[in-house]
Amino acid sequence: MATRGRKPTPTAIKELEGNPGKRPLNAKEPKPVKKAPSCPKWLEPEAKKEWRRLSKQLEQLGVLTELDMASFAAYCQAYARYKEAEEFITQHGSIVKTPSGYWQQVPQVAQAQTYSKIMLRLAEQFGLTPSARSRIIAGGGDSAPADEMEELLGGGS
Repeated sequence: MATRGRKPTPTAIKELEGNPGKRPLNAKEPKPVKKAPSCPKWLEPEAKKEWRRLSKQLEQLGVLTELDMASFAAYCQAYARYKEAEEFITQHGSIVKTPSGYWQQVPQVAQAQTYSKIMLRLAEQFGLTPSARSRIIAGGGDSAPADEMEELLGGGS
């Protein structure tokens, strides 16, 4: 099933950005407790390190909740596999000579590209990219509307 248009920005990210579009936020959106989920035992060791590195900070921002375990685990696992592929390339190079004498790209190059795309797509959802962070306003989006007319017309938060 194809989706139309852009994916909606998570409300927690919109609030941190100060709701730049000034569109009404979904007041009936489920609001899970802003508590980081426990790190899954099945994650690779490097993924667990990434989980520990980021989970508390994301919890404090109100972006990571217990409902986000699967998507954050996918981000961490993609990070671990991306790092593993990049370390292999650094150690062994990205191209090898085959027994028949042809030069061939090692599979880790494609793996690194795939995991990088997955990781970056998920990172955006948690505000973990420079462009996502550049839209965030420290202190949240609790500022008053620019003027009374804006509030009357429904442009306020």
